[in-house]
Amino acid sequence: MKKKTIVLKYGGNAMTDIGIKNQLLENISNLIKKSYHIIIVHGGGPFIQKALEKANIVSEFIDGQRKTSEEALIEVEKVLKGNVNGDLVKILNSKNCKAVGLSGKDGKTLIAKKRYHISKTNQSIDLGQVGDVESVDPNLIKILIDNNYTPVITCIASDIAGKDYNINADNFAGHIAGALKADEFVVLTDVDGLLNDIDKPDSLIERIHTTSLNKLYDDGIIKGGMIPKLEACKTALINGATSCRIINGTKPNQLLEIFEGKNIGTQIIK
Repeated sequence: MKKKTIVLKYGGNAMTDIGIKNQLLENISNLIKKSYHIIIVHGGGPFIQKALEKANIVSEFIDGQRKTSEEALIEVEKVLKGNVNGDLVKILNSKNCKAVGLSGKDGKTLIAKKRYHISKTNQSIDLGQVGDVESVDPNLIKILIDNNYTPVITCIASDIAGKDYNINADNFAGHIAGALKADEFVVLTDVDGLLNDIDKPDSLIERIHTTSLNKLYDDGIIKGGMIPKLEACKTALINGATSCRIINGTKPNQLLEIFEGKNIGTQIIK
């Protein structure tokens, strides 16, 4: 029986709360033992901010997006690869998994390109070492999962000239899920999914087609941090993923319940 491929975008409080992190990684290890291929893609926003402050690097934000200098990227890569990624690999390995830490640079898995921000006045603004996705080569990931390794990938990648960039973790993960034709792309957030009203937890939208998302944008229902997550889901589906789901990472058992056939979070389909 062919193993299902699951790409998990990991972040939020599930990353910073030690208790939640340990329970979630325990659940991931249980899924691996149940013959799922799991690929973890992670960011590290809170850890990045602390590292930059410690290095006395002042963060500049443009329309809510961090501008990343060459000096800042050195610190970003240190904390993402050395701390966040290494810690996840260590914990998973302690739970009898065979986790392998990677970035987009390894095996040219992901090629980056420079990203420019278009302002409200339609100006193109240089964000420094902030990148977008040029292309994905999933072969290294496939070799690893075919040999029962669990890739844990951080969102640093190089362009074709070898210049490094930090890429938004949602965007990075969506492209990885699409390239792998993932059976499920799961995005962890700090809420139960996409809500019709952010102040009403019982207003969860359980299932939605990508064709219906534009109206929710126009109505102001999709906003803030939910925008890049849903855009990542659209990217994954357009490029070949079967299904996407946004769940609450602060409730670690939701990850298991998805694969028990329960209606958890918001499912996005093409």
